[in-house]
Parts: sequence; C-alpha cells; structure tokens
Amino acid sequence: MSKKIFVTDTILRDAHQSLLATRMRTDDMLPICDKLDKVGYWSLEVWGGATFDACVRFLKEDPWERLRKLRAALPNTRLQMLLRGQNLLGYRHYSDDVVKAFVAKAAVNGIDVFRIFDAMNDVRNLRVAIEAVKAAGKHAQGTIAYTTSPVHTIEAFVAQAKQMEAMGCDSVAIKDMAGLLTPFATGQLVKALKAEQSLPVFIHSHDTAGLAAMCQLKAIENGADHIDTAISSFAWGTSHPGTESMVAALKGSEFDTGLNLELLQEIGLYFYAVRKKYHQFESEFTAVDTRVQVNQVPGGMISNLANQLKEQGALNRMNEVLAEIPRVREDLGFPPLVTPTSQIVGTQAFFNVLAGERYKTITNEVKLYLQGGYGKAPGVVNEQLRRQAIGSEEVIDVRPADLLKPEMTKLRADIGNLAKSEEDVLTFAMFPDIGRKFLEEREAGTLTPEVLLPIPEAGAVASAGGEGVPTEFVIDVHGETYRVDITGVGVKAEGKRHFYLSIDGMPEEVVFEPLNEFVGGGSSKRKQASEPGHVSTTMPGNIVDVLVKEGDVVKAGQPVLITEAMKMETEVQAAIAGKVTAIHVAKGDRVNPGEILIEIEG
Repeated sequence: MSKKIFVTDTILRDAHQSLLATRMRTDDMLPICDKLDKVGYWSLEVWGGATFDACVRFLKEDPWERLRKLRAALPNTRLQMLLRGQNLLGYRHYSDDVVKAFVAKAAVNGIDVFRIFDAMNDVRNLRVAIEAVKAAGKHAQGTIAYTTSPVHTIEAFVAQAKQMEAMGCDSVAIKDMAGLLTPFATGQLVKALKAEQSLPVFIHSHDTAGLAAMCQLKAIENGADHIDTAISSFAWGTSHPGTESMVAALKGSEFDTGLNLELLQEIGLYFYAVRKKYHQFESEFTAVDTRVQVNQVPGGMISNLANQLKEQGALNRMNEVLAEIPRVREDLGFPPLVTPTSQIVGTQAFFNVLAGERYKTITNEVKLYLQGGYGKAPGVVNEQLRRQAIGSEEVIDVRPADLLKPEMTKLRADIGNLAKSEEDVLTFAMFPDIGRKFLEEREAGTLTPEVLLPIPEAGAVASAGGEGVPTEFVIDVHGETYRVDITGVGVKAEGKRHFYLSIDGMPEEVVFEPLNEFVGGGSSKRKQASEPGHVSTTMPGNIVDVLVKEGDVVKAGQPVLITEAMKMETEVQAAIAGKVTAIHVAKGDRVNPGEILIEIEG
C-alpha cells in the first residue's frame, strides 16, 4: 500500500540558522515566496528558534512584521515555528500569562503549526504552551529533543511521546538538532513510537555527521509520516538533507512525495545566489563532521559559536571548546544540547577553556540550571559543582514556572509608550535590553542593520568596496605584486584589531597593533589590572549591571558586576575584601579581558 510522505522545508528558518548564523533578511525571502507557495509542502518553517533574536539584535527587523509579510506571501501553505516551551524564544522561563499571550499573537499573525520542545525533555514545561496552541485552534506538535547518553533510551522517548499525546498534541516530532541519529537507531525509535502511540511522526535531523538522509529513509520505512528538508543550496552539513534529493530519492516509490522537482530546482537556484550575499557569516564548521557524534554540538549552535568566537578573537580555540562541551554536559546531568541548554553548556565550556581552570567562573545560567530553574535534569548532576554554584540554596523540584508571578502587566508598564502593540510588549519580554534598544531606535528612526560585505567574485575588477566585490588593494613590494581582499573585521581588543582577508586568494587573519597610544585612540584607555583589588574580566563582553558604588564595603567573593558575553550573563566577583575606591564602567559599556573595571582597597 502506498503512503505519501509529507515534506516540511526549513529554508526560511533552520537552514540559514544552521549555515549562516540566522542572518537571512526578509527582503531575500519574499521574492521567492510565490514559487514556494506552489510547491505543495505540508508546511514551511519560517519563524522561531533564533530568528526572533537575530531580527531584533542584528538585522533590525521587526520579527512580527516578517511573519505578517510571509503570511501574506504564502497564502496556501501552513507556516510553522519552533517554540521552546516555557522559554518561548528567549533564554529563560516566562510566566504562564506571557506564554499564553505570545502563542495567541503568533497564531493571529500567521503561525499554523507550533513545534514545541523543552531543552530538558521535561514535559511539565510543555503543558501551558500546548494548551495555548489548542486554545488558538492551531496544530500543536510535541517534540522529543533527541540525544544520546546513559539516560536517554528508546523507552524514555516513547514514554515522553505518550505523555505529549495525553496532553493533546496533534503530532510528535523527533528533533535531532545535533545530527546524532544513526540509520538503524532511527528505525528502531520510529518503529517503537508508531507502535506505542497514535500520532503522526515527524523526523527532523541535521546532516552534521553525513547520516541524515539515510536516517530519514529508515524512518520512512518504519512508519514515519513527515520529513524536514532544506532546499539544496542551503542543505547538508549542519543543515538538513536537500529537498530535491529526498524528493528524487522517493519519486516513483510507494513513498512518493508528489512534489515537482523542476519547481524545486528553480527555487534552489534562487537561494544559490542569495547565499552568496551572506558569505561573511559562513562558518568553516558547516561541512560534514563526524565529531558531532562525540561533542554533540547542534548545527545552529556550531555556526553561531564559531561566529561568536571569531568576534571574541578566539576562533583558534574552537577545538578545545568542542572537547570541553561533553565534559560540562556530563557534569550537568546530560541535558540535550538544544537552545537554551546548548548555549548554557557551550558558553560554560568556553569560559572553562579561556580561564585555563574549570568552573573558575560559573555563568548565572549554569547556576540557575543547577538550582532546577530550567526543569529536572535528565541524569544526575555533579553535586560538588552544584554546591560550588549555589551553596546552600534550595533546589527547585516543582515546574519552574509555578514559582513565577504574572508578568504581562509589569512588562506593559516597563516599556510604556515605546510599545505600539501587544507584539511590541512581547518583543520586549523576550529580550529586555535589545528589545528596548530596538524599539527606541525604531521610535527615533535610527534602526541600522548590519552591513553585508560585498560578494567576492572571481576575476572582479579591482575596487575599494564597489558593488559585488570586497574591498580590494593591489600592493607592490620590491617588484612583487599582491592582491589583498579585505572581507571582514573583528572586534578591537587591547588596542588591537583583527582583519580577515585573503592575499592572492589565500585566507589570512592579520592583527594590526597601534604604534602608540594616540593611534589606538578607539580603545577604552582603561589600564591593565595588576593588583588583587583590581576587578577585571577574563573575556570580552558588555556590562549588564554594576552592583556596587564608590565607598561601598565588599566581601571577598561578593558579586560587583554582571557581564554578558555570547548571550550568557556572568557575575564578576571581588577577589578581596575592602572598600570600593573607583568604578571605571557603567551599564552598557564594552569591556576587554584584563582591564581594571573596579578598584577595591583592602
């Protein structure tokens, strides 16, 4: 008996999140929507995940406006989003009234299918979102965040699926965000799910290890109903199997998708050109890499991590961070590596590597995790680390959101007239600092998106930043001619600036250092820490809050600053007891490692 396989394409969300740090702009989506709408997809994934954050933080686009434009441009296709359960699209748990308000507005603005997951696979954190989706009359898809560990078994995943079915979900998805599935493990899991519960099964797998297409075929053979793919020009590697490839593979079989291969190829050619525009966000870690079977870093995380490490001037330490990630994950009780736990584990691993000492600095998110603030850990956590992080504070053993008071009234008051709609209030709720900044800049008419570097073209005529080429220089040195193309610039640290360029076609990273203090005038001019009472940080970041003022008396180990780096917050503590004699930073300041931020006299 034939069984049509349904396809969800991730081209407008997860594909570019995995390959291009989520940087595709709405203007590059809309021109192809007419053809996408004619394909006959079961759904298009267009929203959620990191797209909301990237829109507000980098692209200076209103994510709600993007959704409305896509809804209008895709009238015949279900629109799908990825929702992080009680975390929604942010990095913390929100109160139930925020969750209900967000889901309701997402549904009104165009979302038909909500893929709902919890980073801990703690189903308690899914309940309110599922109820809100059903109240809006939309499709609630319960999601298994797939991972491997001593505590993640087929029996545990099946039990989770049955719980989600009982909660009212319309379908169940296996979300293999890191590409950890292997073909035969996929077949066994899908077979068990089909035998033990009645919901349609979706398979979502990243191709990081080069196995995803085989996994999807085994899933289909064992009863899976739906597969997630990406148009070929944004497929494979840390993205998903190519749509055209899977359609061709199933064509003429009992599992034929019925999709038009020629139309898909036209769409693929469009996105082939689009991808070139975002070359500066391409990560070198988006090809097939079987190391994921060990480090378990998901596709979206690895490209964003590489981009963030580049911004911190520490890309050369990527392998050390990848080796540290599974060790941190074990200490935390084997959470699946998916947002926000992927950021929590990844950033802590980076701190451990950078400091040269494990857990010398513990992020606030790790502390909250160890306290139970994200839900129940799948396995046993390192109790010594928990005591180090939270001391004698009580561990939360209830659903974390049960401890949260309603927030919407306070959020409306806090953002005030900057919010022109309930959607604006929700943008502020997701990301208070960058959300407020976005709304302020919109009000002032000063929204400025990131600059896209010109597209490098082989054989292009030399220019200085002309259309279609990087900034190019031809340099003669002792009769030898060199062509230098500048393609990117890193953050300034300690007066130094990193440039990413190619010399005669060979990629290079060059550090320019000022010859004197005047030349380095763009630096912060803060002195370098040299005394125990000099408070400094170990990595570049931004000041989120200053917790003390001049004249305060502090204890050794007392938090005096909160910094943010790589989307994670960290307390900076006083190394000695004494009196605060000078403060050299304010909220919002950019800081570099080793600078004196606060002076304490013992």
